[in-house]
Amino acid sequence: MIKIAITGSLASGKTTASRIISHKNGPLFSADKCVKNLYSKFFFKKILVEKFNIPKNSRIKQFIKSKVLKEKKMLKKLSKIIHPLVRKKMFSFFKKYKNKKFIFFEIPLLVENKLTKHFDIIIFVKASRNIRLKRFISRGGDKELFLLLNKQQLKDSKKTKFCDHVVVNNRSFSILKKNLLNIMNLYE
Repeated sequence: MIKIAITGSLASGKTTASRIISHKNGPLFSADKCVKNLYSKFFFKKILVEKFNIPKNSRIKQFIKSKVLKEKKMLKKLSKIIHPLVRKKMFSFFKKYKNKKFIFFEIPLLVENKLTKHFDIIIFVKASRNIRLKRFISRGGDKELFLLLNKQQLKDSKKTKFCDHVVVNNRSFSILKKNLLNIMNLYE
């Protein structure tokens, strides 16, 4: 089994890259999807309501977002709740697909959370800050949240030192796809 991680900075195109590279090659674990799924679970909502003193009938995600924007330390508090749960799901995914030739993982904070040792190949998806900001806003985000989350991540130059491949995603989908498939051809 070859474990391939796809990482990159906020709105760099990790999800698109992950789908391209895993298509017909093996199962894909998405940390972002895992987090999204957590927000639909009763036990998780209950933890958040208790830890963040969320009033009844509040929209949990909106409440947390506004709290995080007001108090930067709240992001760390939220991360301490979410990251262990995502990591547990990630390790279950390892076990579930241990007989596959390739398994893929889209993990935004791979380097920041010191998870690189768990993977055989790490691909970093890179895009300019301006392009990433435009993408983030086009998906319903706002500049203030982008700046806060972006600041929490290591600089690209530091993260790429931990990666086997760097794919620049400033141009077209077809160029991104070509570059990713060239990487996969190295390991097939």
